[in-house]
Amino acid sequence: MIRFENVKKTYDDGFEALKSINLEIREGELTVLIGPSGCGKSTLMKHINRLNNPTSGKIYIRDKDISTIDPVELRRSIGYVIQNVGLFPHMNIGKNVAVVPKLLKWDKEVTAGKVDELLSMVNLDPEVYRNRYPAELSGGQQQRIGVIRALAADPDVILLDEPFSALDPISREQLQDELIRLQQELKKTIVFVTHDMDEAIKIADTIVLMKDGQVVQTGSPEHILRHPANEFVTSFIGKKHLTSDTPDPSLTVDEVMSVNPVTASPERGMAAAIQFMEKHRVDSLIVVGKKRELLGYVTIFNVLKGYRHEDSRLADIMKPFVHVVESGSSVALALTLMNEHGLPYVPVVREGHLAGLVTRGSVVRHMAEIYNPDEMSLEELAAEAEKLKDEAPIEPAETGQDTEQGGHA
Repeated sequence: MIRFENVKKTYDDGFEALKSINLEIREGELTVLIGPSGCGKSTLMKHINRLNNPTSGKIYIRDKDISTIDPVELRRSIGYVIQNVGLFPHMNIGKNVAVVPKLLKWDKEVTAGKVDELLSMVNLDPEVYRNRYPAELSGGQQQRIGVIRALAADPDVILLDEPFSALDPISREQLQDELIRLQQELKKTIVFVTHDMDEAIKIADTIVLMKDGQVVQTGSPEHILRHPANEFVTSFIGKKHLTSDTPDPSLTVDEVMSVNPVTASPERGMAAAIQFMEKHRVDSLIVVGKKRELLGYVTIFNVLKGYRHEDSRLADIMKPFVHVVESGSSVALALTLMNEHGLPYVPVVREGHLAGLVTRGSVVRHMAEIYNPDEMSLEELAAEAEKLKDEAPIEPAETGQDTEQGGHA
């Protein structure tokens, strides 16, 4: 999709900001550029929309040399979100979102419909927010507007330059989740700059780690966590991601997951769902299709709300999973998701089909099976389980509590 060939950037004072960059950014993926301050990550990203131009080398989008494209035309075809949002204070939210469609001379009714669609997509009621001004919104809400403004003209490529770094931790977490959800739905080619390894691991399909104007390592979060290229990468990732107190990185979710979780058809009614949950002593159901395609989940609270409508089915009330792991992923990745998002379990999928669930209970059961009681004391086994308690929450089915995705033992 986006290809850098021997791209160099040297300023007038002789400083080499980029040194022979050869990189390919794949279509439909969220690629994170990360590295210490001054490593060239923002400089590299700004070459994509020609806010910077290379001293030498070529950049291609879909095999077209972007140096042959008018910069204004190019920028109108690429979404761009910066740290400080850049909303126009004298324009209301509707007009802010509609800036690029207006420049592209879209029909007014089509533009208005697109604005309302995008506001709804990020859970901002169009009737409430369309006519408000940026100063009337929180920082997190303004950043949501910045993201959907970049989506307004339906660009293939979106650039985000440390968009969440100025936000408080809670707002930042929410917007990261929102971005993941939107990307799962829209499958845009997104280039995201950050200096935060936690953020990169959470949101990226591919991480590009940079240092001193060069690409040091490229790969999936899983690959980089398992196989850091050198001491710099190991140091930048940080001990908390590579600590020996986490599960063996070679241990995969397939080895510890529960392979027979409680599932239900989307056509199941509310009364039948309640009886099914009572029978299996769970407070949520995984909704799957005829071939175990993962469709979503429902909690007991969703079911009770839907109970008043006799014709309601699970398909009407289920919610999609925001966080899943692919078969073959490390247990450490699953536990990190559970810990960061307060999840009682994470589904494991193979090509979109449910393979099993990773829960704290399933991990502990695996530990009990592999540790030989003759070789490890009960105290030592308890200590290993205690480490896992810090990594993943206890399931609601064990504690009587409830979280967004409910509980499976």
